[in-house]
Amino acid sequence: MDGKMLARIGAIIFIAIAITATVIEMTREEEPARVRSAPELQPEADPLRLTLRRCQRLGEAATSDAECLSAWAESRDRFLGRSPAPAAPTVEGER
Repeated sequence: MDGKMLARIGAIIFIAIAITATVIEMTREEEPARVRSAPELQPEADPLRLTLRRCQRLGEAATSDAECLSAWAESRDRFLGRSPAPAAPTVEGER
């Protein structure tokens, strides 16, 4: 067998394999995609988050609101991983 004949046989085999693979792929039935529903997680209501949202809606007025200043300090402490500072002790008679 000479080289040309071997090349032709190789090309015919290659084309036959390509056609067979195409036919198999075209006759394959598509399986519908499985829909996995993840359980809906309802996070617990975080009072700090609610306060921060309220302060966000207040806009510039929030800079003078004591509750907003306290919420921002607590949020900063959470972010930085610090424990909140203990409240200053109140002395009876002082108000």
